[in-house]
Amino acid sequence: MAALFKNPNPRNSSDDPEEFRATLVEHLEELRTRIIRSLWLLVGGWVAAWYLIQPWASAQIDGMVARSVWPILDQKHIHHEIVWHTATEAFMFKLKFTFTLGFIVVFPFLLLQAWGFVSPALKPNEKRPFKVLAPFSVVLFFTGAGFAWWLTPNALTWFTSYIIDFPGTALFQEAGSLTMFALKMMLAFGLSFQLTLVVYALGAIGVLQASTLLKYWRHSTVIIFILSAVLTPSNDWFTMLMMALPMCVLFSISVYAVKFTQRRKKKREADSGA
Repeated sequence: MAALFKNPNPRNSSDDPEEFRATLVEHLEELRTRIIRSLWLLVGGWVAAWYLIQPWASAQIDGMVARSVWPILDQKHIHHEIVWHTATEAFMFKLKFTFTLGFIVVFPFLLLQAWGFVSPALKPNEKRPFKVLAPFSVVLFFTGAGFAWWLTPNALTWFTSYIIDFPGTALFQEAGSLTMFALKMMLAFGLSFQLTLVVYALGAIGVLQASTLLKYWRHSTVIIFILSAVLTPSNDWFTMLMMALPMCVLFSISVYAVKFTQRRKKKREADSGA
């Protein structure tokens, strides 16, 4: 396990990347090592989810569905059943479900592998924002996932309300589809909440300017809504809106954080020049 997180190519002790220039082959070797480690992490998370986490997670999500969907149908006397369409469907569902669960569990460690590959090329002043933001990345990911967990019952209730407009019908729900819907919602929201950190990090190292972000805020809002439409597994306007609005708020916070950081940086440079 210790070897998994060991630096594949020992670097110069200096923090200045200019003092150690790796060759293209060395970069490719390190990239290969990081990818292999990430794959092992995914496999480990997948196996852990298969044997340890899946029964508990399935029970939690099934309970959430039962509390939000079935009572509405029962009140209107609409028949509903959970069905498998093929003999192999249960196995394929568990395969996809546990892989998605495993990815969520090992996501922070995947970030560490990405950081381990990128950090040697950054100067100390460029590394600083990323080191500060790393814990917030994990917090925002699970905050987004938690928000999706709260939102999903409301979304399912909203969808189910349209079934009662057609009396005399029945619902034969594909087993596992609602469970995967809830899990995909959590994953999509967790990843989308990373937008604010990406914007702030790029601004902190000087790739983006706060003035540019403020000038093109309308374009950014459109892009956020497009991303929300793509990321939401249900592709309905309600879920898209519930993702886009928090992302717009987080984006605005990151823009003003970039503005504050760049202003303070200019002040330090002016004081040192004086």
